[in-house]
Amino acid sequence: MLIKGYDLGPLVAGEWLLERAGFWAGHLLAGCRFTPGEARPVPEWFGDDGADTDALSEVLLDDQAWPAIRLPCEGGHSAVVVHRNLIGDHGIDYLLTRPDRSRPEELSSFDGDWSGPGLSWRDLVHIAGTPDPSAPGVHDIAARLLLLLPVLADDALPPEAPARVHAALTAVGAPGESARQTAGHLLRNRRPATGGHACADSPLSGGACRRTEADPDEPPVRSALTLTPDRSDEPAAALGGGPSPGGVRPGRTARRLPVGG
Repeated sequence: MLIKGYDLGPLVAGEWLLERAGFWAGHLLAGCRFTPGEARPVPEWFGDDGADTDALSEVLLDDQAWPAIRLPCEGGHSAVVVHRNLIGDHGIDYLLTRPDRSRPEELSSFDGDWSGPGLSWRDLVHIAGTPDPSAPGVHDIAARLLLLLPVLADDALPPEAPARVHAALTAVGAPGESARQTAGHLLRNRRPATGGHACADSPLSGGACRRTEADPDEPPVRSALTLTPDRSDEPAAALGGGPSPGGVRPGRTARRLPVGG
């Protein structure tokens, strides 16, 4: 089984897709968002063209073979990007797998709207920069950063963030003359860490955020998916993060993952 405990559909290893023309536009173009008065985002920003992007979308949305892209990390953990191609319920699940668990934990999920806590910039950079070369999956640091960039949920980015994203884009083939603008679009349109959408600290750091839509006197709560306080610090230790106070907004997608573990 490609992902232990994730049996919703026919998963196939999808790492080879990163070498296909049109992949990066298909993965990141929606995150650029068109802003009136600015240039309209196009696949060419990523070194692709519309025909390649459309052709690859047929592979990414294949309901008979769901691409799963693995990012192996230190300690036997992996982040996994799964194209969940249920008929009538297409989406992308960003998961964390752990060798001591019988099912994955959800970092985020997208099916027209986002759910799940997301990643802080610190965690995103840490995961990208700590591949396990002995495990199957994506090991290139630039590609790992861009694969997880859609789940970035952090309101306070460090000054070097645009340069890091710019460098990653050029490393995967984005034209140098537009990569800086593309990086700016992607970071400006990232998910907020407040407003009930996501958290500045991810499960990888044992942290989370308050539910801003709740009563301010209400104590923080942990995700109904798998993140209890004692369990959320374990992947943090394995991945080099540290625990943070607070609680995780409950995810609405626990229904998607089989019960167990």
